[in-house]
Amino acid sequence: MEGANSLQLQPRATEAVPVLVHEDAFSYKENLIGALLAIFGHLIISIALNLQKYSHIRLAGCKDHRTYFKTKTWWCGFLLLLLGELGVFSAFAFAPLSLIVPLGAVSVIASAIIGIIFIKEKWRPKDFLRRYVLSFVGCGLAMVGTYLLITFGPNSHETMTGENITRHLVSWPFLLYMLVEIILFCLLLYFYKERKADYIVVILLLVALLGSMTVITVKAVAGMIVVSIRGNLQLGYPIFYIMVVCMVATAAFQATLLTQASQLYDASQIASVGYILSTTIAVTAGATFYLDFIGEDVLHICMFALGCLIAFLGVFLITRNKRKSILFEPYISMDAMPGMQNLHDNGTAVQPDLKTSFSYGALESNDAITEIYTPATLPIVQEEHGTKGAPTPPYRVMEHCKRE
Repeated sequence: MEGANSLQLQPRATEAVPVLVHEDAFSYKENLIGALLAIFGHLIISIALNLQKYSHIRLAGCKDHRTYFKTKTWWCGFLLLLLGELGVFSAFAFAPLSLIVPLGAVSVIASAIIGIIFIKEKWRPKDFLRRYVLSFVGCGLAMVGTYLLITFGPNSHETMTGENITRHLVSWPFLLYMLVEIILFCLLLYFYKERKADYIVVILLLVALLGSMTVITVKAVAGMIVVSIRGNLQLGYPIFYIMVVCMVATAAFQATLLTQASQLYDASQIASVGYILSTTIAVTAGATFYLDFIGEDVLHICMFALGCLIAFLGVFLITRNKRKSILFEPYISMDAMPGMQNLHDNGTAVQPDLKTSFSYGALESNDAITEIYTPATLPIVQEEHGTKGAPTPPYRVMEHCKRE
């Protein structure tokens, strides 16, 4: 009997081992598929944006600003942009949210490489290395960080069904997280709108808080679509449409805030600070909502955090090296011409003296102009009537003088 029991227990023990190995291999395979889709999507997005930018630059002198709609280059970039966004969207269905979000560093790396390859200026080797040494170092660090993120990323996988998403939505950790996020968002929005605190950190924190909700809803929508394609239809659950509405609304508000930030700050600053803040808050949101790091050991979590920090440093160095663009005004600003008067305004100035920052055709500061180069004014001289017998000229005599 003992021998029979041992023979019966032995197959059960041997049957459990292949199942665990298969699950680990399958989860790692899904992580790899999701990471490759995200990397591919970000590469295609970088190429698409550069193609559209190239089309805009070529048609910069056209009077009709909608001319680029008729070019093949712009439409090719637009189609590639849709393809890249589809790749990133699909990546959320395979890999954990905390793994996909930091891979946005690939887009910054690709943009830096494309900018160096297609740069128009010719540099000597020494000048080239000195000019782009930070970009090379930043790209290397970002690649190392990306490798650590993929290798030590969270390995938690859950079927995105309507029941599971609803259960996560009403869990106490996520409700507490949402309460803190709503309070912080309202405070930042109050300081931004009412107190005019238009600092870059304030604006991009608002974008990052909205972005955390966007990525949560994107993963839910993408996961439910993939589960439906595999045969288990999930489109009948109301939570699916709630997630779609939240995804579109938060993405639209993000675009509005980013547009406002681009009008105040340089694009390189927005890219670096926005990537760091958005990644940090999105990873926190994924760990709270989807419990990405449950079951992970301390070593994997620490190495994943190290990969994030290295990627942050790499992106900062890449964007730090970019030149700030100088806005070009193809006209002479009338604000920079002090003392301009109209001949028929009885001496009142139509163009007031304004201290403009910079305008094409004017110096940066009007205070630095010496007396010799002070702009001449045309003051109005009152019409003088001659004596009774002298004929009056049918015109006004204007005197050209310089202000002392």
